[in-house]
Amino acid sequence: MNRPAPVSQIKLRRAVASDVASITACVLQAYSPWVAKIGQKPGPMLDDYTQVIAKEIVYLAEIQGATAGVLVLSSTHEGFLLENVAVVPAFEGTGVGRRLLAFAEEQARAAGFDSIHLYTHEKMRRNIELYTRVGYVEFDRREEIGLRRVYMRKML
Repeated sequence: MNRPAPVSQIKLRRAVASDVASITACVLQAYSPWVAKIGQKPGPMLDDYTQVIAKEIVYLAEIQGATAGVLVLSSTHEGFLLENVAVVPAFEGTGVGRRLLAFAEEQARAAGFDSIHLYTHEKMRRNIELYTRVGYVEFDRREEIGLRRVYMRKML
């Protein structure tokens, strides 16, 4: 396990079009281990990040200038959605994921929401356990674009 980075070293900034390559690389690295487990590419690996940056709220987490993680947020008819949180495997265990989750909650509160929700593939049990530990509760299961998803919500 990596040593946690001091929070002051984790810089969050809004993504811009020139970040597409680093965002795509982060997402591919973060989700590739799941392909064999779920039998297909997870949803975030299918996204066109040029379009995602144009339509959604996208942040990069950087440590010493290197992309360490990505966060995609959006406001939907169901509330404030944490659509994607991805951490480059080399930065797992450094606090980047926790910082991104906390930032997502801050953004939801700032936008006037009293909860935040997310989804993950039903076979990503490690993620479901992690989200449960930090206060998310399952509220639905759906099949979308051929992916079996578990929807979870956290009250803020």
